[in-house]
Amino acid sequence: MSSDRAEKPLPAIPEDDGRDDEKGFGNVFAELESVDLPLGTTLRSVYDDQPHAHKRFMEKLEVRIRNHDREIEKMCNFHHQGFVDAITELLKVRADAEKLMGQVTDTNRRLQDAGREVTAQTEEVIRCRIQQRNMATTVERLQLCLPVLGMYSKLKEQLESKRYYAALKTMEQLEKVYIPRVSRYRFCQIMAENLPKLREDIKDISMSDLKDFLESIRKHSDKIGETAMKQAQQHRTFNSSVQKRDSSVGDTKPVYSLNGRTPTQHNGLAAEEGGEEDQSEEEVLTAQDLVDFSPVYRCLHIYTVLGDRETFENYYRKQRKKQARLVLQPQSNMQETVEGYRRYLNQIVGFFLVEDHVLHSTQGLLTRAFSDELWNMALSKITAVLRTHSSYCSDPDLVLELKNLIVIFADTLQGYGYPVNRLFDLLFEIRDQYNETLLKKWALVFREIFELDNYSPIPVETEEEYKSVVNRFPFHDAEIEKQAFPKKLPMSQSVPQIYVQVKEFIYASLKFSESLHRSWTEIDDMLRKSTNLLLTRTLSGCLQNLIKKPHIGLTELVQIIINTTHLEQACKYLEDFITNITNVSPETVHTTRLYGLSTFKDARHAAEGEIYTKLNQKIDEFIQLADYDWGMPESDGQASGYLMDLINFLRSTFQVFTHLPGKVAQTACMSACKHLSTSLMQMLLDSELKQISMGAVQQFNLDVIQCELFASSEPVPGFQGDTLQLAFIDLRQLLDLFMVWDWSTYLADYGQPTSKYLRVNPSTALALLEKVYRGMKDTSKKNNIFSQFRKNDRDKQKLIETVVKQLRSLVNGMSQHS
Repeated sequence: MSSDRAEKPLPAIPEDDGRDDEKGFGNVFAELESVDLPLGTTLRSVYDDQPHAHKRFMEKLEVRIRNHDREIEKMCNFHHQGFVDAITELLKVRADAEKLMGQVTDTNRRLQDAGREVTAQTEEVIRCRIQQRNMATTVERLQLCLPVLGMYSKLKEQLESKRYYAALKTMEQLEKVYIPRVSRYRFCQIMAENLPKLREDIKDISMSDLKDFLESIRKHSDKIGETAMKQAQQHRTFNSSVQKRDSSVGDTKPVYSLNGRTPTQHNGLAAEEGGEEDQSEEEVLTAQDLVDFSPVYRCLHIYTVLGDRETFENYYRKQRKKQARLVLQPQSNMQETVEGYRRYLNQIVGFFLVEDHVLHSTQGLLTRAFSDELWNMALSKITAVLRTHSSYCSDPDLVLELKNLIVIFADTLQGYGYPVNRLFDLLFEIRDQYNETLLKKWALVFREIFELDNYSPIPVETEEEYKSVVNRFPFHDAEIEKQAFPKKLPMSQSVPQIYVQVKEFIYASLKFSESLHRSWTEIDDMLRKSTNLLLTRTLSGCLQNLIKKPHIGLTELVQIIINTTHLEQACKYLEDFITNITNVSPETVHTTRLYGLSTFKDARHAAEGEIYTKLNQKIDEFIQLADYDWGMPESDGQASGYLMDLINFLRSTFQVFTHLPGKVAQTACMSACKHLSTSLMQMLLDSELKQISMGAVQQFNLDVIQCELFASSEPVPGFQGDTLQLAFIDLRQLLDLFMVWDWSTYLADYGQPTSKYLRVNPSTALALLEKVYRGMKDTSKKNNIFSQFRKNDRDKQKLIETVVKQLRSLVNGMSQHS
């Protein structure tokens, strides 16, 4: 309205002119009579434009009304007669109309009565037609809905029968084909809304089945691994028997190779092993026979169809990594029995056989990179666990069984493509430990043999007994063979026992070296090195301990020397024994030599040294029994009893030395005589001994004469001339000096190489002379004839004093010169 006012300005009312006034009000009346224009605006212009306009407007309005009344009256007068005529006609027709109305009413009544039944039948027909149309529509709609309902029913059946992959395909058809045809129906909308929930239910159910599967394979890994390792063992045994048969036919070196993979089927699992021809083939169980893999395939297909394959792959790999860590965790007491190791390795084999099967039977669920990563992680853990637990094994039989288990374990997994070089490197470490346990075991064996030995030559009564010994030990002596029975072999019973045990050690060491995928040259080197350790460390240590034992006497030491001599000679037969096993020529450049020669030489030298020591100790024991009367006026005229006993002991002892090498017996005899001479000299020069009578010197001289007679009797053959008597030369010259009292000759020839008393030291002579001088004094005092002694032997006293002074000057000169 405001826009109309803006577009069409209101007319102004004229002020003075009457015509203009009439014209102006005419426009206003035209606007008032118009139904389109608003009255408020027009009336406001009448009152607001000019003063007294309202009055004039009212006057003009009255005039306008009168004019319209006159026109209405004229029009009514013009049509009045026609109106009257029409009323008159209507009055005439009224009676006929009432009559007609009665007839029509009666006709309608009769018509209604007659058509009431028709109407009822018509309505029934109409109702039937509507029902028929509805039924046709319903059939048509049902024909559209029945496939949807059938597919949904099929979906329910598939879900109930756990055919989830087919159910997902059915859902896809429902969504893309069937439901869109009848999407306007409520039940289809509910059905469509329920399908995502069913998909999630299928995912949850399949995931639950997968978890059950993972738990199942964790429980069955032990059985799977046990079966696979048993098949690998059968295959290995079969190959070994074939190789032995081939080697027996042809002249070839024995070969122990297990590099061949166990025959496998297309799915990568172990195939059936061939048995003996005369035996029925045993049914071979695979991983599929023990574990149902369908949950993995089903879950993989379901997640693939649902577009969530990556989530499933990540979950499966994560769970398998967790299971791998659990499988690789050993029991705390695994090292106590071989069954602990077997269960541990069976579980690992079962785990990776399942991985291999899943890798080859699925597309992309596992990758070779993931499998290699998992195996490398497991291999590091396995080697660490086996290295740690095997270090606690002190039983070589257990270590050997562990080695066999590891070899079968490695061969089994190598057959499925897993690299196992680190396991064989670990076996080399375990081999060193196995050798250590063997050395400890054989150390006990050697100690027991030494403890039970009687250290006497082996008596043989018959030819059978002799053959029994030489069959165990390579002994050949033409002279002994010519002797009649009964006879004695020079070595004691421990020698053939030690030899047999060394061969047993070589066999035990060979058991570990087999099946390590190494050449016979390497095995030969291993055997020789381990045998060297046995000889140089274990046997040598046992011999050294035996020699040092206090209850081992001279007779036993002599027998030990004889035994080591024969064992030393047998070393070449041990080398031949190893050569026969490995078929490696000893002339090969890198062939290790046995160190038995040096071992037995060292033991023999130790025994010889112990003989020298024990002889000296025995001599010291006899010397301690010496009970000289250093103040005796005259000798007894015969040697001391203790010395005769000592000489008899030495004589009987050296008779036992007849079986010893000549140099050993001679060295022992010379050592004993020198020690006896030194001990007697020390007895004379003992600082606690203050005085000696000439009678005691004479008695001592008799004892030394007996020693010289013993030395000259050649107690041990092989000495040239009076070599053995030279051991007592110092004592002899010293005693001769006192017995002859030849001081002038001693002092005159002192320092000359041709001196008669060249071996007498001035300090020794001075010490003994002072003791003799004090003895003479003491004897004279006791007999109260010292004054007579001084009167009768004044010259001798002066001589002694003079000799003492000269000897002291010689001693002082020697000390100043030194």
